[in-house]
Amino acid sequence: MIETFLLLNPVLQALIATMFTWGMTALGAAGVFLSKSINKKLLNVMLGFAAGVMIAASFWSLLAPAITMAENQGQKGWIPAAIGFLGGGAFLFLVDKLLPHLHLGLPIESAEGVKTSWKRSVLLVLAITLHNIPEGLAVGVAFGAAAAGIDESLSAGAIALALGIGLQNLPEGLAVSAPLRREGLSRGRSFFLGQASGMV
Repeated sequence: MIETFLLLNPVLQALIATMFTWGMTALGAAGVFLSKSINKKLLNVMLGFAAGVMIAASFWSLLAPAITMAENQGQKGWIPAAIGFLGGGAFLFLVDKLLPHLHLGLPIESAEGVKTSWKRSVLLVLAITLHNIPEGLAVGVAFGAAAAGIDESLSAGAIALALGIGLQNLPEGLAVSAPLRREGLSRGRSFFLGQASGMV
């Protein structure tokens, strides 16, 4: 099955991979159909697991290959990776300061970004959406690098990255939809907003 996937057009590969990561977000968000609330300890464990998966996927599928490729081109491997890493961090810092959003468990007065009159539910969804922007970019870059044929191992790394992001999106979908359900939104609306956060 993986061999068939690798024969597809690189753009189609990236589309399938991003549809997978969105599908995992939707699957997590569908948890609101099972229960109105979720055990906070379980959610914390799931989010901790998701963070570990994302850190591993980021290093092994993005940073390590960038360092290796730079070294193969005769450069100091850590310099381009560090510049890209810091540039990405600066981009997210700027978007975090501008995009109105609210982190889970905080009162509406703690909303970050540009001040707005948007509802709490919209601000919660935007917080996760903000986090999903670099994930979508990472999947696109990984499959683009694999398509360029620079290194044969990049295809496996791109697939591993998409799987890692998909795994960590599962609890994220639930982390968005469950609080919305607790706030009184219908199951359908909570699911819709939860899965929408993964469409980026």
